[in-house]
Amino acid sequence: MIGRQVLVTNRSFTLAELEAFMQEHWDTEVYNTYKIGRPTPVSVEEYILLPATPRFTVIVYPRSAGGLFSKDNKVILTTTPSEAGAGEMLLRSVPARSIVFGAAQISSTMSTEKERKGPAEEILLKYTEYMRGLLKDAGYLK
Repeated sequence: MIGRQVLVTNRSFTLAELEAFMQEHWDTEVYNTYKIGRPTPVSVEEYILLPATPRFTVIVYPRSAGGLFSKDNKVILTTTPSEAGAGEMLLRSVPARSIVFGAAQISSTMSTEKERKGPAEEILLKYTEYMRGLLKDAGYLK
């Protein structure tokens, strides 16, 4: 399972600049439309959101070089629960009082994990390869 892809760039992007780049280059017919927003109401910041599966979204965001943990400029793509997926995870986090409810939680978690590691991961990799090609063609990959 990969779950997170990092594309190292030779320039920094703001979220607005990355969105402008995508508006100019992104093929929405093949790679879906995107929007700027928060994947869930409690998300700390806004991202570029791309659809993945009913329970997962792919978020795209830039990070500028500087600081202890960020030595390079980057564009990051990662899977995250969608609003529906986050609600489902919240319900699963409620402590189970019965064995039956606990078993239902486990089977639900397993199918969510399979979705995240399967179809959502595959879509993430497709988006990443496409974004890598766009950045490379524009001369922005390091």
